[in-house]
Amino acid sequence: MFVIIGFLFSMACIFGVYIGHGGNIGVVLKALPFEMTTILGAALGAFLINNQMKVVKAAFKGMAGCFKGSHFTKDRYMQLLALQYDLLQKARKEGLMAIEQDVENPDQSPVFKKYPTIASDHHVVEFITDYLRMMVSGNLNAHEIEALMDAEIETHHQEAHAPVAAVARLAGGLPAFGIVAAVLGVVNTMGSVGQPPAVLGGMIASALVGTFLGILLAYGVFEPIGGLMEQKVEESGKEFQCIKTTLLASMQGYSPATAIEFGRKVLFSDVRPSFSELEGHVKGKKA
Repeated sequence: MFVIIGFLFSMACIFGVYIGHGGNIGVVLKALPFEMTTILGAALGAFLINNQMKVVKAAFKGMAGCFKGSHFTKDRYMQLLALQYDLLQKARKEGLMAIEQDVENPDQSPVFKKYPTIASDHHVVEFITDYLRMMVSGNLNAHEIEALMDAEIETHHQEAHAPVAAVARLAGGLPAFGIVAAVLGVVNTMGSVGQPPAVLGGMIASALVGTFLGILLAYGVFEPIGGLMEQKVEESGKEFQCIKTTLLASMQGYSPATAIEFGRKVLFSDVRPSFSELEGHVKGKKA
């Protein structure tokens, strides 16, 4: 919602001031379809050339996701921490082999079913179960698992940032495509030098709209979207950091209650549950 409000506010200020100063909006509107097609068409073509298809798809998905609210809420993180607490508590009381079925078949696990928000995210479930499986096997120590976790999180980070970088490059190229559109407009104008001054003036104005649109699309649309995409990527990475910190704390001998406190501390402050909130949530789920 705030993204749309921001766009509307920005456009209202730009075009409102232009009209308020006596600008002829008709000239802009007349040139808009042709200049926009030139700029966006060239930019899209370059975008497809510059990126692998998986990055293109992820970029469009990421841009669409900017118009939706974040699903990384305090409630989600409380479910994530409570899920880890239940699994680690079960392993502590009954032994690591007690959670083997939960790890191998999370879809059928009563523990995972208590937390549907987390259970429905296969990336998170896979991350948790993969490392619990290693803990159950007992073949790796905490330092080895930490190194493996870091490598996987870094891979996820690189994949998630590829669409962000693609959108940033797109934003960087749009002013140049605006100049291309403007130059073509000037070429068209120079080929019509026999026309009356009023006609030539209108053609030059239309050409300059290309430069204006290129800059506006770059810094008023795609640059802000790219920035928001990057923030969402950083937000999604915190979930894996939380899991990593909690599981490693458990491997180092801390109790489940203390381990989830380690995990709670790495979360951003606006979605981090307080100690009492998390404790109440965990006790409520136990009851």
